[in-house]
Amino acid sequence: MANKQPTPADEPKVPSHGHELEAAVGALGALSGAGMGAIAGGPPGAIAGAIIGAVMGASSGWVAEETSAERAEVDRELDEEIGVTAGTVGDPKLSHPAPKTGLLSAEASGASSAADSADTTEADGPIARPPA
Repeated sequence: MANKQPTPADEPKVPSHGHELEAAVGALGALSGAGMGAIAGGPPGAIAGAIIGAVMGASSGWVAEETSAERAEVDRELDEEIGVTAGTVGDPKLSHPAPKTGLLSAEASGASSAADSADTTEADGPIARPPA
């Protein structure tokens, strides 16, 4: 598989949904605000709660959508930088450099692990006895 650089047409686009998320979250905010306002202040409280809830819900939806779009852009740039989209990640013909000492470690070859060794000591040293 040849490594080709993606063209602008190959790059994934962040889906643009218009303002559906803001409208949906704004409607939920209006409903919950109206309910809480009706409990607290009757019909005038319901109207005020609906307005405040709609504004807060729509602004929360806008922030959520903007944050997800920014995160998608950062992820796309990172994928390009480390070679996920156009590099050699997962390339079966990738040649690794030979070991400098000529031998692989036992851990790398799967023969044993450092935890199996008898002379392994904890990094923090031996566990001290609790004071009497």
